[in-house]
Amino acid sequence: MSLLVVGLSHRSAPVSVLERASLDTDTQTKLLQDTLAAEPAVEAAVLATCNRIELYADVDKFHAGVAELSTLLAQHSGVGLEELTPYLYVHYEDRAVHHLFSVACGLDSMVVGEGQILGQIKDALARGQELHTAGRLLNDLFQQALRVGKRAHSETGIDRAGQSLVTFGLEQLALGTDVDTWAEGKRALVIGAGSMSSLAAATLARAGVAEVVIANRTMERAERLVRILTEPGGTGVAARAVAMGRVGDELTRADVVVSCTGATGLVLTGAAVEAATAVRTAPLALLDLAMPRDIDAAAHRLAGVRLVDIESLAEASADAPMAADVDQVRGIVAAEVAAFGAAQRAAHITPTVVALRTMAADVVDVEMARLEGRLPGLDDKQRAEITQAVRRVVDKLLHAPTVRVKQLASEPGGAGYADALRTLFDLDPETVASVSRADVNDADLKNRGRV
Repeated sequence: MSLLVVGLSHRSAPVSVLERASLDTDTQTKLLQDTLAAEPAVEAAVLATCNRIELYADVDKFHAGVAELSTLLAQHSGVGLEELTPYLYVHYEDRAVHHLFSVACGLDSMVVGEGQILGQIKDALARGQELHTAGRLLNDLFQQALRVGKRAHSETGIDRAGQSLVTFGLEQLALGTDVDTWAEGKRALVIGAGSMSSLAAATLARAGVAEVVIANRTMERAERLVRILTEPGGTGVAARAVAMGRVGDELTRADVVVSCTGATGLVLTGAAVEAATAVRTAPLALLDLAMPRDIDAAAHRLAGVRLVDIESLAEASADAPMAADVDQVRGIVAAEVAAFGAAQRAAHITPTVVALRTMAADVVDVEMARLEGRLPGLDDKQRAEITQAVRRVVDKLLHAPTVRVKQLASEPGGAGYADALRTLFDLDPETVASVSRADVNDADLKNRGRV
């Protein structure tokens, strides 16, 4: 089996296509289930963010896998396959590992070096584990991607290369003003109470806004975010929660609005923004971080309104400077990809080695039983000495070749050594497969405890 990723991102597709292809949680679940039902795939995981949609799978056939995964993405995104295909990218085996590790480090983000992607990778892994679509390969891959991303942020200055999408968006809103003081004393409205909205609220509080209003469809989540903002040791900003039905009223009082919900339709229509501006004199700054968009793009044509959305952020980030630390992170990624590949190749041969040693142990047991029939006068001590001696001989004969074959298998092109070992010793394929299944179950249980 081999790792395959098929996806699209802000680097390969225009925002208009990404927006239409966005997947909500229920659709992601259905996509994972249908991917496993498809013949080429035995594992699957979906990484879906505001600027990328990627389907990872362990497949047994490359071309069939690409065709199937592309078709599934088209079916579940609602964008026709012919229209979607020109924007899709495909990575296979080591290149797929390299891609995910680069994504985890923020090298492939709209804002280079941002760290929010780590939480999204963690969520993708948790979903795959919960639905039992992530097996040993994807568990190992995503767990290692998280470690590589954390290593990049702790060992380099990649954070200096960029900020979170929230920070970058707010800076774009502040263009033409004093960036250090633009938010002081302002009223902010944050629509949504998820991780991105929480980060936006905290960032606005640190920037000096006088009040943060949280609007969400579930009041409980909005109130929880308010408590986090106002509790001792928090941001110290004044904050309150309102129902989504109050957004129109709050829009007439807010100076800055950040919206990031999972809604499939517009949260703020052009008419709603126009109605709010009709009763206010101060300018209104709107930041839309949702995909698909929350705020009608027509709002930017209204007098006194500045709108920054994912599309304008993509254009602005294209010219953003990259830190020198990026090269260091690329080096970390390259080394980690090589190490991951070696570990996976070595793990591939382990079930065969275990099956070989099991077969050898069975042969010893059979021969000892035969010896006892021919020499019934052996006492327990003699029987134990003979058994131990025979096992030592077998272990010594198997030690060098099994250690060496693991070393050879970990090198590029070493996948054939497992087949050679099975052929030379006439190992039962079902025995090897049963060891592999046991390894997958053990790894699944172990990795569930890490998320």
